[in-house]
Amino acid sequence: MSIKTISSREVYRNPWCSVREDVIERGGAAEGEPKRGIYGVMDKDPACIVIPLEVAADGEFVWLVRQYRYTVGDTYYELPQGGWETAEVDPEELARGELAEETGLRVERMVRLADLWIAYGAMRQIHHVFLAEGLSHGETERDPEEHDMTVHRVAVTEFEAMILDGRVMDNCTVAAWGVYRVWKDKLGKS
Repeated sequence: MSIKTISSREVYRNPWCSVREDVIERGGAAEGEPKRGIYGVMDKDPACIVIPLEVAADGEFVWLVRQYRYTVGDTYYELPQGGWETAEVDPEELARGELAEETGLRVERMVRLADLWIAYGAMRQIHHVFLAEGLSHGETERDPEEHDMTVHRVAVTEFEAMILDGRVMDNCTVAAWGVYRVWKDKLGKS
């Protein structure tokens, strides 16, 4: 099925996103008469998600943040993630910055694992997925809306249990972890 954009107009904008309504036409001659409709799209600048992985003598650990998410009215654990509200940004610089801002962690090595679209049925935003290794501690530099954020060092086995029992419900966190597990299996990493 083909979709043709007839017109587009911005209906809302704030510092973090814009929303547009596109008049679209679905179908063509092969599918019968074209049908018009409205498609609402949220546009957001690029973001990143970081998997801060610590390999220690007593096991593997991942660093998570926990914060209240207004849209769902609850508090959840997730991987550090975010954006800088600018279209032109170096993905690795963004990932290092978001990790330091939210957790205080600094990193020796960043490995870019993938780029994923976030909820592309309704939103246009790319998410750069990074693995962070060689962690050291520093101060956080959180934005005012992150005032309630807490940082947690969690064993990988516990983190995976958290995904299954609902303490982690962020689809971006789960997708990033899935990308990491596939990458690790393909490269024979342990």
